[in-house]
Amino acid sequence: GELLMEEHLSPRKLKALTGVDDLQRVKFLEMRVDTREISLGNFGVHLPNLRELKLNNSLLVSVRDLGTSLSHLCVLWMACCGLSDLDGISSCSSLKELYIAYNNISELSQLTWLDGLEVLDLEGNNIEDIDQMQYLRLCCKLSHLTVEGNLICLKPNAESAEEPGYNYRAEVKKIIPHLKYLDKIPASQT
Repeated sequence: GELLMEEHLSPRKLKALTGVDDLQRVKFLEMRVDTREISLGNFGVHLPNLRELKLNNSLLVSVRDLGTSLSHLCVLWMACCGLSDLDGISSCSSLKELYIAYNNISELSQLTWLDGLEVLDLEGNNIEDIDQMQYLRLCCKLSHLTVEGNLICLKPNAESAEEPGYNYRAEVKKIIPHLKYLDKIPASQT
C-alpha cells in the first residue's frame, strides 16, 4: 500500500489500487492514507462487497474520515494511525473485529453501537479509567479483548496510586462477564 496522492479515492483510483475492473469483486483492501492531505471521499460506495479494510500505519484525523458507507465491513485494522477518538465508528455497524492498537484512544463510549463486535484490540492506547470497560459490557458478543499497555493494567484510574492488590484482569472480567479471552489468555485466569 503506497501513500495515496490523489485528491480522493475515485472509482478509477480504486481500480488501479486493487488491480480489478469490477470493484464489486473487492472483499479486502489494504492501503496507507494520510487524511490530513487528502479526503477518502465516501469510497465505500464503490466497494459494496468490501468486508476487510486494513489501514495500519496511516494518518487518520478521525474515524469519520472513512465516510458513512462501510456498514458492510466486518474487519477493520487501524493500528498506529494517530487516532484520539472513535467518533464515527458507529457507521461501521457490521464490525465483528476491530484492531486499533497503538493509538491515543482513552474513551470507549462509541463502541456501544457495535452490537456484533467479537474481537477488540486496544493494546497500547491511553485508557486510564477501568470504568471505560463498562461501555464494552454492552457489546454482548465480545469474546476477545486486548488491553495490555494501557494505564488500567497498572491502576484503576489516573488519580489513584498503584494498589498492591489491584488485578486488572479480575476487574475487567467482573465488568465484562461474557469475555472469553483477555490479552490472549483465557479470561478465567486472573
